[in-house]
Amino acid sequence: MRRISVVVVFLLCLAALALPKEKLVIAGRDGGYGAALQIAVDLFMEKNPDVDIELLKLPYKGLYEKLVIDLSAGGGAYDIVMLDDPWATEFMSLGWLASLEELGYTPDPDFVSTALSVCRYPYPDGTLYALPHVGNVELFAYRKDLFEKYGLPTPPKTWADVLEAAAVISAKEPGVYGVVFRGRKGNPIVTGFLPILWGFGADIVRDGKVVLDSKEAVAALKFFLLLKQYAPEGVEIWNSSEVKEALLAGDAAIAIEVWPAWVPDLDNPEKSKVVGMVDIAPAPGLVEKSSPMLGTWLLGISSASRHKELALKFLEFVTSAEVQKILTLQAGHAPTRKSVLTDPDVVAKYRWFPSQLAALETAVPRPRVLVWSEIEGILGEYLQLALIGELSPEKALAEAAGKIAEVLGE
Repeated sequence: MRRISVVVVFLLCLAALALPKEKLVIAGRDGGYGAALQIAVDLFMEKNPDVDIELLKLPYKGLYEKLVIDLSAGGGAYDIVMLDDPWATEFMSLGWLASLEELGYTPDPDFVSTALSVCRYPYPDGTLYALPHVGNVELFAYRKDLFEKYGLPTPPKTWADVLEAAAVISAKEPGVYGVVFRGRKGNPIVTGFLPILWGFGADIVRDGKVVLDSKEAVAALKFFLLLKQYAPEGVEIWNSSEVKEALLAGDAAIAIEVWPAWVPDLDNPEKSKVVGMVDIAPAPGLVEKSSPMLGTWLLGISSASRHKELALKFLEFVTSAEVQKILTLQAGHAPTRKSVLTDPDVVAKYRWFPSQLAALETAVPRPRVLVWSEIEGILGEYLQLALIGELSPEKALAEAAGKIAEVLGE
């Protein structure tokens, strides 16, 4: 009898070993994003040994192209997809992503509301098609030591305060630029300009119509050009590397745009000459409140996935407070949960996180249109033409508005 029992147990073990694992395929980003997501994948498989996950770490453009090809055809090659929030309108409106609420998910109020809103279509309170994974948001950096030295308000509350500080420090601190920013045409200059545009009460598109050719937008661009006089020569071609180098070397008093992935190096003595001197704040406001650009990365489930329930289980796992804290502490992940952004252990390592949370809470997403990339390219070209003095602010915005209207089919 005992021999029969042993044989039965042995056969059952063999049968269990022979059962195929349920598999998920994730189309994700490369670099730091991929490294953080890999930690979550490994943790999930450790807790769920019957699941196998293949994580693809793709470059930005390659990820978008592969997702469009597979999702538009309903191929089902990927179960979970990582997407930049400007892609959300296209992916969600065309039915490429599964409704998470139909799968039984109830949104957690611990998510920062602005990050959760871009996971919905129609924006901001429609069906939930994704969860916010990376809490990217545009931040503002300034040399607190120099602001205090010259009695300037810290942090600067308005863009007028920024201009005054840039002028004072440029005049009194030889070798220090009053302000730095990305002036290269396209995405770089647009990204830096948007918090100013929104802070002046202007916008690019509202209710599907171009509103860029407005007195508020012209005032914002004229202000941007005033900042240039306190920026380095050649700022028209500056990109991320130049801004970061100037900050780390102590050559810049203000950067109107920095991102969570850039900030840790400022406190790294092996890379920075200004350890503890640079403070991070939400972008200043003016007519409107602080309006930094939101840059959230989302995780959704392909509507063609054959493993939707398991995919949702992974989404809930990777965006949980527990796992977000692990990813943040181990990989510098930018969290999307309020509880993680205010966690004492996390804030002890990332002192600027309370400011990052404040920035997230007032952040503004890019226009929820299908053709944002074309709009960004047009606006970026004309902003740089104004920056180099080839067009007046009025003419630059009027011509940009006309071309954007054509793209939108007005």
